[in-house]
Amino acid sequence: MADSAVGAAREALGPVGACLPVSFTSPPHVRLLREAAGRLQRAGYRAVWTNEVIGKDALVQLAVLLSGSERTVFGTCIANIWARPAQTMHAAAAQLAQAYPDRIVLGLGVGYPEQAASVGQKWGSPLATMREYLGRMNSPTWPPAPDAAYARIVAANGPEMLALAGDLADGVFPAGLPTEFTARARRALGPDKLLVVGLSVARDIQGARDAVSVRVGVPSYAARLAELGYSARDLDEVSDRLVKALVAQGDPAGIAANAREHLAAGADHVTLLPPIGGEFTEGMAHLEELGPALFEA
Repeated sequence: MADSAVGAAREALGPVGACLPVSFTSPPHVRLLREAAGRLQRAGYRAVWTNEVIGKDALVQLAVLLSGSERTVFGTCIANIWARPAQTMHAAAAQLAQAYPDRIVLGLGVGYPEQAASVGQKWGSPLATMREYLGRMNSPTWPPAPDAAYARIVAANGPEMLALAGDLADGVFPAGLPTEFTARARRALGPDKLLVVGLSVARDIQGARDAVSVRVGVPSYAARLAELGYSARDLDEVSDRLVKALVAQGDPAGIAANAREHLAAGADHVTLLPPIGGEFTEGMAHLEELGPALFEA
């Protein structure tokens, strides 16, 4: 990975982007996705992100969205490494980068044991799996992949994955963590790596608390919060302090201020994440409403 890919991504992404809302019921029609990307661009977002689960190909979605836009930058948050072989992942991203220079950022993540099992793979150690995968992305193929640069970042919510990404990728994509972690990630990465932060957003404190309540039930996530200074009581009661640190909620000015706090802590780019599994139309309306506060002169 070249420093030029990081520099190009920083310039292209802008300070704040948005992830298309994720529905667990039925996938939005491609026409709706293209319209959504255009709406976000008109609201001021220069970057739009999309997710991936087994059965939904994020890179195909990026190809469709890129072809329907002239300027918007698109990224994956994240492309799941169980969905395709490493060499195929690189070749697909490189071909998109060749067709649309400086308009894609490839976010990679190891996902969950259930996703590995769904494609007949063993979960093993997430760290070892990601290390091997990143190494195999650079393995030669015949015919070779296009010679086109793109930024490659890794979903990393812990110090070991953070260090691995700092060594083998262009940067990281932590999500759902407070500004203390953003500052820690920047110190660990140094100034030359790309730091994209996923910031959950909600319309009100109850929606934010509901989202956090699900997360703190994951032992590794709860342990990370404890390391950052949140008490057992914060975690058990899902305290207001914890909720406000993890989810930007309330009026647009408050959400914009939260995004700016992550930028001040060292993030290159903040991606707004609507509630997972929420209604697509409602999520889009909320992201559009936030635009004026996020991008005011």
